[in-house]
Amino acid sequence: MLPAPSADALAHSQRVTAHLAALIAAAGGWIPFSRFMDAALYAPGLGYYSAGAMKFGAAGDFVTAPELTPLFGRTLARAIAPALLQTGGDVLELGAGSGRLAVDMLGELARLDALPTRYAILELSAELRARQRQTLERESPQLAARVQWLDTLPAQFRGVVLGNEVLDALPVELVHWTDAGPRVRGVSIEDKRFVWQDRSIDDARLRARAEALALAPGYVSEISLAADGLLASLAASLEHGLVLLIDYGFGASEYYHPQRHMGTLRAHYRHHALDDPFHLPGLTDLTAHVDFSAVARAGRAGGLELMGYTSQAAFLLGSELTELLMQTAPDDVAAYLPQTNAVQRLVSPAEMGELFKVIAFVRGELAPLAGFIRGDRRHTL
Repeated sequence: MLPAPSADALAHSQRVTAHLAALIAAAGGWIPFSRFMDAALYAPGLGYYSAGAMKFGAAGDFVTAPELTPLFGRTLARAIAPALLQTGGDVLELGAGSGRLAVDMLGELARLDALPTRYAILELSAELRARQRQTLERESPQLAARVQWLDTLPAQFRGVVLGNEVLDALPVELVHWTDAGPRVRGVSIEDKRFVWQDRSIDDARLRARAEALALAPGYVSEISLAADGLLASLAASLEHGLVLLIDYGFGASEYYHPQRHMGTLRAHYRHHALDDPFHLPGLTDLTAHVDFSAVARAGRAGGLELMGYTSQAAFLLGSELTELLMQTAPDDVAAYLPQTNAVQRLVSPAEMGELFKVIAFVRGELAPLAGFIRGDRRHTL
């Protein structure tokens, strides 16, 4: 049984549904799923990430690593501090969620004497910007002045670009492989309900990617042209530094495994994972796992060097997560036990430790990150 939305939340979802229906009607009765997903998540004032509903933490729809424990952000700060010192650059966080990660990273960078002049946040949601600003001013007032919000990627950037659970929220193309070849899956309306409908692929890039995969008839999965575009933009912007991306996903051989024939697209509503992406539009998050082989190709195509790729567990443990945990005295049970439970979730293969991956690209000379020294999996991409 799913939690019932409040009357106000239901009314909001009905407005989002009407907006999506209007988009479909204006397009002649059909839109590709990527456009449906983009509008459901990001339509100004309506989309899941653009409206005011609580998203992160126990009161929202999912819990991200920064919400589990400050040790996550502190560990990432230790991982990137050498790159900041080597480049003399700034931090650019893509989509800062609640602002929790920025707070924890800035605090640890201050302790390491590695603070950047500027901590930039690229955030398109005005509502999330306001929450991030409140979090920073409340919990880190002495460092909040270093934070600036951006509307677009800077034309030139030096330092560290960080994205935690950004790639999975990019709109994806859905492809259905048939006996007649791959077809793009989109959304139409029948009897006032959203329904799937396949059409021929007009986009040459999407067709080439789908045909190259050559999957068996009946297979349905995702291809993220938006991720290709993001990596191309990051590559064009980065003069000298590091791009560090953390998300859940696989290399292509595992992503498109025969047993994953229904794809990875999921809806998240009040801590429930659903297969129905049409459930309560505007109140439900839509995500797809990341094809890290495609991400690696896109970064290299932009002229970036692939520094490393590994599991979240290997990266965090190699970046002094355990050492930070031991700064809390084990005999202080009230403080230590919640931290150990959170760390377990971050690194356990049964939790986030194996499903989540870390990938890094560099431009210019930079020392290797300690988190990739053991367990680097670039050969699997």
